Amino acid sequence: EPDVTIVSGLKDMVVFEGDDVTFRCQVSHENARDVEWKLQDVALQNNEMNEISVEKGKVHTLTLRKVTEQDIGTITFRVGPHMSTA
Repeated sequence: EPDVTIVSGLKDMVVFEGDDVTFRCQVSHENARDVEWKLQDVALQNNEMNEISVEKGKVHTLTLRKVTEQDIGTITFRVGPHMSTA
């Protein structure tokens, strides 16, 4: 299985309370396994507040819905041993 690397990392975002924010991270291969999103070291799940998806097979996205002050912090995308933060 090829080693999946991060081609395009996360970018820092500034948003207003109540808005949605989307983070994108592009990886080198489609169907990457062992992928994880975190906010302040807490693993995120796909639910009504966090939308986790994959576009075009390689672009992993995380959308945080209606952010609040509690959502301030570091977002981490990890695939295998590779990480990107914003």
